[in-house]
Amino acid sequence: MKAMGPIPAGYAGVDGELAIAGKPVSQWIAKAGATPLFVYDSARLTDRVARLRAAMPERLAIHYAIKANPFGPVLKHMAGLVDGFDIASGGELAMARDAGFPADRISFAGPGKDDRELEAAITNGVTLNLESDGEMRRALAIGDRLGMAPRLAIRVNPDFDLKGSGMKMGGGAKPFGIDAERVPALAREIAESGAHWRGFHIFAGSQALSAEAVIETQAQTLALAARLADEAGVALPHCNLGGGFGIPYFPGDEPLDIGAVGDALGAAFANLPDVLQDCAFAIELGRWLVGEAGVYLTRVIDVKDSHGEIFVVVDGGLHHQLAASGNFGTVVRRNYPVAVANRFGEEPAQYAQSVVGRLCTPIDRLAEKVALPPMAEGDVIAVFCAGAYGASASPAMFLGHGPAKEMLV
Repeated sequence: MKAMGPIPAGYAGVDGELAIAGKPVSQWIAKAGATPLFVYDSARLTDRVARLRAAMPERLAIHYAIKANPFGPVLKHMAGLVDGFDIASGGELAMARDAGFPADRISFAGPGKDDRELEAAITNGVTLNLESDGEMRRALAIGDRLGMAPRLAIRVNPDFDLKGSGMKMGGGAKPFGIDAERVPALAREIAESGAHWRGFHIFAGSQALSAEAVIETQAQTLALAARLADEAGVALPHCNLGGGFGIPYFPGDEPLDIGAVGDALGAAFANLPDVLQDCAFAIELGRWLVGEAGVYLTRVIDVKDSHGEIFVVVDGGLHHQLAASGNFGTVVRRNYPVAVANRFGEEPAQYAQSVVGRLCTPIDRLAEKVALPPMAEGDVIAVFCAGAYGASASPAMFLGHGPAKEMLV
């Protein structure tokens, strides 16, 4: 048997069936009409933001990185909860605007913005987090052509990364941001150009579960922002401290202690250097806000025995849940939390079972050799932690099976 990650706190059964938002999953499947299905719990989203606000200093704004889950109803719900949206493409800009989010509270990062995206951002009044000297010059030229002053910030490639992070976004050579030593001169050039100078965006890594690592990185980020602002000789209006808050996916993972992070950041804010006294601060989070609020439901099509190993074949797979299959940013495949939704809480079988998708590839596995109740055709498998980097981060059109349904409840 291989262990699974922990089911997020708060999920329970109703008459032996997994419940989401207080109702058994069979009701949500009936409403959607079919599986595979992603179900997102709006109350969990609301609670998550409230918990974060309670833990963090009042001075800190909360931004949602919409790449984590850009489903329209989720965006509209989050728009009423957070202070900013962070986007990474022109397509995401359109999604954010469709959700009714104010353009002047949107920031746009990403190393490959084309001229159409820059023009759309400038026209809408979105803050551009510049990733290179060339991008700055293109943005200024487009602003001149439009007769509009662009809102420009610098995405800084810091000299450090977030220790223990799943994806390291800073430290050394990176396609993201502008190397720290080149930032002061560019900040002065932007400030003198007539553009609206909007400050720094410093993102060192993601998916960290260690409060100590996050606290250390935030301290380094504040020190770097102060040093660069001082060297630039221009006031720093805003600094996005990045995010990096992780959630438990795998066996042995423990939740991030956001209380400790918030206490340390509050202490740091109380002792800021003069150059940062008037700066506004934000963090941007994606998976921490939405990841545990989503469950992926997929129905068993077949159960088969091959050389003594039981394979449970479902109507979903990696084309909807690439991350759960182990093919999205992980080196060693480990099991997400999984359950048999229609027999939630039943004792597991005495033999291992592997949950596999319907694609013609051996990497299409949602759970490998796990302890679950004996399964049969028609059972429903629930894959937890499916609210982030699920539907939109998976190859939905692979082999022509098409996307999963999604619903916010």
